[in-house]
Amino acid sequence: MTLNAHIIEPAGSHQSSIIFLHGLGADGKDFAPVAEQLKLLETRFIFPHAPVRPITINNGYAMRGWYDIVTLDRDNFIHDVPGVEASSAFVHGLVEAEHQKGIAYDRIVLAGFSQGGAIALFAGLSFTQPLAGILALSTYVPAPEVLAERCTKTPLNIMMTHGLMDDVIPLSSAELSVQWLEKMGQRPHFKTYPMAHSVCAPEIMDIEAWLKGVLI
Repeated sequence: MTLNAHIIEPAGSHQSSIIFLHGLGADGKDFAPVAEQLKLLETRFIFPHAPVRPITINNGYAMRGWYDIVTLDRDNFIHDVPGVEASSAFVHGLVEAEHQKGIAYDRIVLAGFSQGGAIALFAGLSFTQPLAGILALSTYVPAPEVLAERCTKTPLNIMMTHGLMDDVIPLSSAELSVQWLEKMGQRPHFKTYPMAHSVCAPEIMDIEAWLKGVLI
């Protein structure tokens, strides 16, 4: 994939970077308003646009997506491993591009919502260097059987959030992912909110505090 992204440059000097991946069917501008609420004046925000691809669950309709979704049935879920791996490799390339700009790996955060959060987890946990953190909103760990073989043994700063009324990705899927991460030696900070498959004001306040904790 070539870089196709919405970018918000820092108001001050470039000291850190956040790569934020949108959800299925959205685009990179989807979470730009959230970035504008965060008081991170020395942080560069990169919001890449996922490629347009057919999505099986939507009758093959083409939309922006980081990987294909065949079903949302957790008991019969099929992971699009090639799609997850390709998007993860793309994100690794974005991290390296920021590093070449002089940003240390431990000053780079991978973030994402829903499908984007799944890629943030897979890419961050399989990267060869410890990053500043992984922010995973309303999501789950994708292709865990593949990630288990590549998962870093270094504990990372991971924040996961989820809506109590999420009717797209069940809360139980996030809870199982948290348990899986703990088995892998990670200690994710997990918090729920009274919302559906979305974000809310208290969540954004908590995200800001967490980001400042890992970047400032």
